[in-house]
Amino acid sequence: MSKTALNLIAISVFAMTLSVLLGPLINLSLTVPAIATAGILGLATLDSFTWQGQGATLLLDWLANLDPKHRARVLRHEAGHFLVAYLLAIPVTGYALSAWEAYKQGRAAYGGVAFDDLELSAQIQTGILSAQMLNRYGTVWMAGAVAEDLVYGNVEGGAEDREKLRTVLAQIGRSPAAYLQQERAFALQARTLLQAHWSAYEALVAAMERGDDVASCCTIIEQYCQIASVNG
Repeated sequence: MSKTALNLIAISVFAMTLSVLLGPLINLSLTVPAIATAGILGLATLDSFTWQGQGATLLLDWLANLDPKHRARVLRHEAGHFLVAYLLAIPVTGYALSAWEAYKQGRAAYGGVAFDDLELSAQIQTGILSAQMLNRYGTVWMAGAVAEDLVYGNVEGGAEDREKLRTVLAQIGRSPAAYLQQERAFALQARTLLQAHWSAYEALVAAMERGDDVASCCTIIEQYCQIASVNG
């Protein structure tokens, strides 16, 4: 069962426990929370086995996106990935700022920036990953959290990005003891790139918020990079 479905079950169990405790105070029949919890558990189980947990992901993501601050943070995070990928010549194939957007695009119900990673996958399958390839993708994966930190002074997302990096490091035989040091090195490179191209980052954020397509977003980045080159 997916982590998302398990989280939904945990929430429903907590809600039922709370309703049982508070029910007598507000004259709430115990039948109501029992039926509601049974329904939620049934849907979570069906979702896990039939839709691979995507239904629960869509629901929880929709609830999270009701908060404008959360939506803004996701936008800033994903723009960090997008910009650094472009700067490191990793083709961006799409982006989604919510699970629903990703689902409508025919992708798994997870928001985020999608990359062309065929070359990366090919190298990993051979068991030999070049330092340059690891450096490029590692920096891109850490760029979302770095963008959050630069804007908000703290980081809430990025757990899945770190997991991707650690999975690749494990596949190429790196010791777990080196994971944190590697993350910090890539994060530092991402920070340097974002700070050096901050005007392009802000323009990209605005473009992604409007829903501009990938080609338009890339054009905007290129324009701002050219301006920075001339002014520099």
